[in-house]
Amino acid sequence: MTLQPSRTRIKTRPASRIRVVKTMSDLAENRVVEEDVLEAAELPPVDGTAGGHINLARKRAFDLVLSSIILIVLSPILLVIALAIWMLDGRPIVFHHVRAGLDGKPFNFLKFRSMRTAESDSPHQEYVKRWIQGGEPFAHAADGSPLFKIQSHPRVTRLGYFLRRFSLDELPQIINVLRGEMSLVGPRPAITYEVDIYLPWHRRRLTAPPGVTGLWQVSGRNRLSFDEMVRLDLEYIDNWSLAGDLAILLRTPFAIVQGDGK
Repeated sequence: MTLQPSRTRIKTRPASRIRVVKTMSDLAENRVVEEDVLEAAELPPVDGTAGGHINLARKRAFDLVLSSIILIVLSPILLVIALAIWMLDGRPIVFHHVRAGLDGKPFNFLKFRSMRTAESDSPHQEYVKRWIQGGEPFAHAADGSPLFKIQSHPRVTRLGYFLRRFSLDELPQIINVLRGEMSLVGPRPAITYEVDIYLPWHRRRLTAPPGVTGLWQVSGRNRLSFDEMVRLDLEYIDNWSLAGDLAILLRTPFAIVQGDGK
């Protein structure tokens, strides 16, 4: 079963062009084509709750059972990381940030702190703006492929680089899952100032609970533009299943080890 669409109609900006991914295999093989978007063209309607209560309830039950088990199994690792941050970088140990959840509802997002405190986040806001608005890649990999993520950030601590390299800074989000603010699998949690510059069709990604991991994370996230990330989110939303969530969870450790979790 899929997360159900709504009857809400959203119009795109007139006389614009978008890159359209026909299927997931097209994206994997870079078969991305451009299509004209006519004035007042309508996007597929979406609703993350109305008509989809059964799907969301099944997803919630899956999250509660599995995240409880994960929290118990990983609790020693969580304790070691917390002690390491406290000893090397001091407090706070956990970073709190307001993010946009299901249907844009704000929630208190948790991560292990990997950056120095009391510094402006304006560089990150500029990065987000450039990424969303389709700017040039921030760097290129050894094979020449584009990278859409800042590769070196002056605010990140030495321990923070290690935590980020293996996505260990994301582990406190298991608490967000238990609270019902996030899911184990779903679109990347959106920052509030990011949502402010979304195009109308980007907002469809807010119709599913944000995830600790997701289709974007296991699909070479650093090499994808923002629009490509959103299309992966919409592919996930439109084709959601418990089996799909489980498959993404099983793929996540391999993506991290291969470097896609940076």
